[in-house]
Amino acid sequence: MFDWLESFADWFVYSILQISAESHLGTALNFFVYDTIKILILLFVIVFIMGIVNAYFPVERLRNLLQRKKLYGLEYFLSSIFGAITPFCSCSSVPLFIGFVKGGIPLGVTFSFLITSPLVNEVAIAMFIGLFGWEATLIYAGSGILLGTLGGWLLGKFNLESWLTDWVKKLMDNTSQEKVAVNEQKRGFLERIPEISREAWGIVNSVLLYIIIGIGIGAAMHGYVPGDFFTEYLGNGSWWTVPFAVILAVPMYANAAAIVPVIEVFVAKGVPLGTAIAFMMATVGLSLPEGTLLKKVMTMKLIAVFFGVVTIFIILSGYLFNLII
Repeated sequence: MFDWLESFADWFVYSILQISAESHLGTALNFFVYDTIKILILLFVIVFIMGIVNAYFPVERLRNLLQRKKLYGLEYFLSSIFGAITPFCSCSSVPLFIGFVKGGIPLGVTFSFLITSPLVNEVAIAMFIGLFGWEATLIYAGSGILLGTLGGWLLGKFNLESWLTDWVKKLMDNTSQEKVAVNEQKRGFLERIPEISREAWGIVNSVLLYIIIGIGIGAAMHGYVPGDFFTEYLGNGSWWTVPFAVILAVPMYANAAAIVPVIEVFVAKGVPLGTAIAFMMATVGLSLPEGTLLKKVMTMKLIAVFFGVVTIFIILSGYLFNLII
């Protein structure tokens, strides 16, 4: 889908700027150009689509379904499954998070999607099957879905809605007012496109600075931190290697499909598979770029609670993998 963008980034950095592809600066800058443009495109497209959904989809019916007590937690599982089948990285999952909150979906259920979406996708699953076999793939995919289900359920019990930012609360209020206006005067799809486009660009523009800062951090780590650094300290199998792997992964930024080949190298050099998967999950689910984006929609308290719960579950998953694989 973004092959043309890879060619553009290569052309811009290596031909126009004439920075060597073998240099740390070239690697970091290429990563920055590619991911910045890609995420901006994804953000606009996803927010635009969610604007259409919010305008025409009966979100109240879905919200009522997810709030029924007789579901016995199934709503968290369904949201986690939806996260697993959507091919979004942690940063591009944020617009959907905004759309869910605007649509009135319970915050805990929304968290189930936000946790699972970057961890599991079909490309990563296909690569996992080829590299590690069915057993490891089922454990990886199942644990990602379970992590989202349990994490969303636990966060939902905390009643954290008051810790959303005022910006999101205002979006929620505006959505309610828009629904009243739409009910009073229904407009056709083509008539709504300019308004939806303006709203989408407004959201993208409001988080642009966070995107640039976050991807810049990830690009610096990507270009300047040597791969042998990780394998040297993560391969001895000590009890502390799993939480250490998670801590090391947080400043990184990559989607699940991009990090799977790195995990293969880790395992080939002696890093236990559970430790390597914990590193992968933390890279795609706890990245600093995601945190900078979430700062627009969550207060620092809520980000800390969210990251803390997900971190604990990832560490426990890593220990479990190392025991059973």
